[in-house]
Amino acid sequence: MLTNTSLATKKRILQVCVRLFLEKGYKKTTMAEIIKKAGVSNSSIQNIFGSKDGILTELVRFMFSAQFSAARGIAQKDLPPVCVYAVETSIQLAMTELNENIREIYIEAYTQKAASEFIFRETAKELYAIFGKFQPELDEKDFYALEIGSAGLMRGYMAHPCGGEMTLEKKLRCFLSLSLWAYHVPPEEVAQAIAFVSKLDVRKIAGQVMQELFCALAMHYEFSAQGLEGV
Repeated sequence: MLTNTSLATKKRILQVCVRLFLEKGYKKTTMAEIIKKAGVSNSSIQNIFGSKDGILTELVRFMFSAQFSAARGIAQKDLPPVCVYAVETSIQLAMTELNENIREIYIEAYTQKAASEFIFRETAKELYAIFGKFQPELDEKDFYALEIGSAGLMRGYMAHPCGGEMTLEKKLRCFLSLSLWAYHVPPEEVAQAIAFVSKLDVRKIAGQVMQELFCALAMHYEFSAQGLEGV
């Protein structure tokens, strides 16, 4: 159990790390830099988070919640669930095209064991709620297993920047075609979801969500978001 002193230390570490991860990227942020800027010892970080990966897991827990909350706020409230999924995942993929540090954070999140396990567990709940009707023989545990595969698909497309023949529009279309097929969504609903996303200005929406995410992070971890607009 964390004491008041260790809670204050945890907060200070997170304030520094969130800012550094967004400004410099996860990999370029060193433990030495975190220790210096947060004014803490290496043992304090190890006792609270275990490692830099542990800090990432803490950050991912908040980022995913804030990101999808912002995305749902922008999406139309009367959208079919399959279209909501299409919009949310498309926004996430588009965000990684707009910001290389966000790309790196998400790729690491889908790679590191603790962070990815959190993503798998939380996403499985939403997937079961959306796609359970298409595979009524499956339960939430089955969707957890399926999410491991669809998360790998998401990570793969995130890690491959758009360019040349791979436009953002093609990337979104390919990801949605594959992921919705895996969840046994009827072809007509797959076509409807892809058509809906294709009519959106996904880059603009992703930019709005990203700025809302920066503001939410700044508010939650109590640091200034000034300067992050151009990150």
